[in-house]
Amino acid sequence: MTLTKVFSVDPLNPCEEVLKICCEVVKGGGIVVFPTETVYGLGASAFNGEAVKKIFIAKGRPADNPLIVHISRVEQLYEVADSVPEEVLNAVKVFWPGPFTVIVRKSTRVVKEVTAGLPTVAVRMPAHPVALKLIDCAGPIAAPSANISGRPSPTTGFHVMMDMFGRVDAIIDAGETLYGVESTIIDTTSKPYKLLRPGAMPIEKIAEVLRQGVLIPVQARGLGEFEKALAPGMRYKHYSPETPVILVEGLNTVQAIKKVVEELVKEGKRVVAIVSSETAKNLEMPIRLVTYGSRANLFEIAKNLFKVLREIDSMGVDIAVIEGVEEKGLGLAVMNRLRKAASKIV
Repeated sequence: MTLTKVFSVDPLNPCEEVLKICCEVVKGGGIVVFPTETVYGLGASAFNGEAVKKIFIAKGRPADNPLIVHISRVEQLYEVADSVPEEVLNAVKVFWPGPFTVIVRKSTRVVKEVTAGLPTVAVRMPAHPVALKLIDCAGPIAAPSANISGRPSPTTGFHVMMDMFGRVDAIIDAGETLYGVESTIIDTTSKPYKLLRPGAMPIEKIAEVLRQGVLIPVQARGLGEFEKALAPGMRYKHYSPETPVILVEGLNTVQAIKKVVEELVKEGKRVVAIVSSETAKNLEMPIRLVTYGSRANLFEIAKNLFKVLREIDSMGVDIAVIEGVEEKGLGLAVMNRLRKAASKIV
């Protein structure tokens, strides 16, 4: 078990001394949990293979699942990338800092442990003062989400403590993250550009700035796995609580949820239904009911998603039934996570 130092900081005005301590941990080959605007990340120097290996050990993550390299200035892109298409460079200048990740050809400085030996690397610039200042000091940081592999990603310091205390050298707790779902990942190494993981930046906005269509494979919708992982979230089961989850999709979800719940109750199951505020008004059933936001505010649903998924295991139920949302804007990211978390889809 690792002796973990825990620091609580103001997300907008973090303590410089704390950042200096954590910077030295990264420079010294250690691993640090830090906040971003999406979820908490588990970071090590992108140029230190032995340090990056510690990330995979701490998470229990397969070694063929690449990491994202986080930078704090556009100039650092050229430290980790070999070449960047002009339209991609223009796009990152629009969206960075922010939840937008690009797959580009990697530079020789990025160690093979970061990219699972692939010639490409995922890069983004997080929009969080703590992350940016840490990277400014330590240099490019490779980081996946700071959770046990397969579990819902952490959006609060409490989530991080549950999963990572005793596994990492330091944790920077800056409270709740803004978006609650990870960044959007686009593969720009071949055309047409391809969506690998929908996230907090809607694909519609990205395609508009790139001035070209972006291919959306069925795997990016959470339906099946990519044969090869170029970035996080492309393979393996993700975001799952220990309690089984049934995802209900479609236009008439109220009636479908009622039917599913009635069958489960007849079987003697203890059920929780996790639904939109609109659906909650029409569900009069003798079960536990949790609302995760309004269908008219997908930002709210996305922000609450992982928090709700993590809470299921402490609800004292046998199974959770979750309502899906429309696949537009942030809804595509929400459905990607729900499909990957679900044991069954109705």
